[in-house]
Amino acid sequence: MKWLIVFGKIATLGAWAMMGYNLMAPFDGNIGTLLKLLLGVTLVMHSFQLGVFHLLFRKLLPLKGSDYLQMFAFGVFALLEYRARALAKFEADARQG
Repeated sequence: MKWLIVFGKIATLGAWAMMGYNLMAPFDGNIGTLLKLLLGVTLVMHSFQLGVFHLLFRKLLPLKGSDYLQMFAFGVFALLEYRARALAKFEADARQG
């Protein structure tokens, strides 16, 4: 699972880079328009995931601004990573009593 999260973060970072580059030097034709549309959808979806992240994990884990930034940047892959952290903390707390 760890390698899937790392690979997903790398792929997401590549997608952000391509969409950002398209804003500065737009690609010709439909691909440029499609990338702008995908950027808008990505911003909306990652904002939604940020809200879900806040609601789910604010009581389970101590969160900092960098956690929210990572969540916004990497979306579901960051959610999976923080889910694993929360489960590990829950299991450790359960063992202690």
